[in-house]
Amino acid sequence: MIQSAIGAFLASIALLPAQATPVAGASNHVAPLLPAALSGAAELAALPDGGWLALDKNGLRLLDASGAQRAQFPIRARQLDTRSHAEGVLAVVVDSNTERAQPLVVNLERGTLKALPALSAPSFDVEASCLYRDAQRIDHLFLIGKDGQSEQWLLSGAQYRPVRKLALPPHVKHCRVDDVSNTLLAAESDFGLWAYRADAEGAGQRQAVALRAPYGKLAGGAGALSLLPGGAALLDKDGAKLYLFRQRDGQWQAAGSQQLAVKGGKGNALAVRADGGNAVSLTYKTAESSPWQARTLAWLTGDASLAVANTGGKVKHRNAPHAVATGAAVDAAIPFAIVEPRTQTDPMERQGDAADDPAIWLHPTNPAASRVFGTNKKQGLLAYDLQGKQTQLLESGRLNNVDIRQNVLFVGERFDLAAATRRDDNTLMLFAIDAKGDAAEAAVFPTTLEKIYGMCLYQPPGGALEAFVNDKDGRYQHYRIERSEGRFRAALLRSFVVASQPEGCVADDRSGRLFIGEEKLGVWSTAASAAKAEPLRMILPVGMALKADVEGMALYHGKKASYLVVSSQGDNSYVVLDAAAPHVVRGRFRIGMNVAAGVDGASETDGLDVTSANLGGPYAQGMLVVQDGYKRLPDGPQNFKYVAWDDIARALNLP
Repeated sequence: MIQSAIGAFLASIALLPAQATPVAGASNHVAPLLPAALSGAAELAALPDGGWLALDKNGLRLLDASGAQRAQFPIRARQLDTRSHAEGVLAVVVDSNTERAQPLVVNLERGTLKALPALSAPSFDVEASCLYRDAQRIDHLFLIGKDGQSEQWLLSGAQYRPVRKLALPPHVKHCRVDDVSNTLLAAESDFGLWAYRADAEGAGQRQAVALRAPYGKLAGGAGALSLLPGGAALLDKDGAKLYLFRQRDGQWQAAGSQQLAVKGGKGNALAVRADGGNAVSLTYKTAESSPWQARTLAWLTGDASLAVANTGGKVKHRNAPHAVATGAAVDAAIPFAIVEPRTQTDPMERQGDAADDPAIWLHPTNPAASRVFGTNKKQGLLAYDLQGKQTQLLESGRLNNVDIRQNVLFVGERFDLAAATRRDDNTLMLFAIDAKGDAAEAAVFPTTLEKIYGMCLYQPPGGALEAFVNDKDGRYQHYRIERSEGRFRAALLRSFVVASQPEGCVADDRSGRLFIGEEKLGVWSTAASAAKAEPLRMILPVGMALKADVEGMALYHGKKASYLVVSSQGDNSYVVLDAAAPHVVRGRFRIGMNVAAGVDGASETDGLDVTSANLGGPYAQGMLVVQDGYKRLPDGPQNFKYVAWDDIARALNLP
């Protein structure tokens, strides 16, 4: 009974005229009478001190709560949006003459409007614009054209930069971004309201929130739009009816509607001020020529919590690690730490899904001259220096996964070797790496697999080299690589199978353990030695900490502990757990944007590698290299990101 009553209250709304008596159960807050000075404004933004920003034909005006003007910035503009700022408020409008977005800082204490440098004009007429503050508290701006051409720009940092291009519906006249859920709401005037993923990392996502008949229940198209705590308010195209929506579990749901006028018109507008408690003040006009009106909206905000921890810096420092035994349920409240990449590699020479898996080669005498090798699924094997510059390309075919072992002893000779799976002919390729870090093809080994996919190397005690290769159907083949008469050879030791598609794997030469990632199920452990074969044991199932697909994995051997790092591709994150049983989860992190270096974050990571070797500079405690599925800042072909292990260790409080 109690739950049904709460559900009914959540679904209900009450729109009350200014100074009316609220309905039972609603907040006692009542929307104040609007100052007369707001009457000529085309757009409004409520300020946290009770004042207003009013955009009219004379410019942007700063008004106090009584309507007295404190400052004015002359500009013929439209599309007003705001965010908090160290000095008060950040506001952005679009200059109607130049089509350039104009940011301003509103100093509430001093009562001033200070213009910041304007953005460059895009190649299209701006129809809508809106601000976005991401999980790192980095400010972005979306610019949307009449024909759907759209761009996302970075506002934070020393200079503005394009983040990416988007394809949005035509005739979007209003947009807003919910920073908590990273949702871009776009109101298509002739069709309805859409929700897009605002975070540039990862594949685009779209959800229809409300569509006009016969596709939905929206009367006509979509008009003015404003955010509510945990939801949104939308006027229809004619401004006559108000619709409310809530977001729950990633889905937008209708939360009621209210007729505002018999007939509205173009130029309708909305502004919202949260009053606290269970009410918000809604200020609206149903048409360009109609007056502004104020109502109180009964709105239960709930207690939704953030899934990502804001860091505001290079790393998120936490007071204690969220240690989780893999045999127990993982606490869903464990936040993601966010670390920034230090640099990135040159992009691939092929567009689309090209980069896949990296492997780190350590220079024997000069750590700064070490290399990162990476596969291009459309071209071959590439090498990069520690600054990310490409040093070599071997066009060896469609290579997928790569792994490296150094100082491998074969009959009195020592070799640094890289091995990679080649999907053209289902073979395992072997590369020899010289003392300068240059690779050359050394051998090609046939397999009986039909769709060769992932692989990893294992160096057992006593020397030699072994390789595990897998097929998309779940089959694994375990080979021993030998050398005689100046040639490398491979002999099959055993075969085994997992139930569904695997890819990533890593062998721990120290402990003799093999870790296998089954993309939809989780991470398994077994003995690496063919002579000690044992059943697979699940050590990290897909669940709250790990989201399918399970992709790349690598081992970090520190002075105090060893860790397994796993790419949780399903939520663009990385899981760190103890390499030794009981494999306690030490934390999760995401790779965010490094504004100062102009490096975007990483998402949909396939392969990764990590080393604890002192590579100097920021990599004195080692380095993590990850494949980035979506190159942003600006858009471009895929590449690899370098992350200092010290940043990860501080973020997760690792010893």
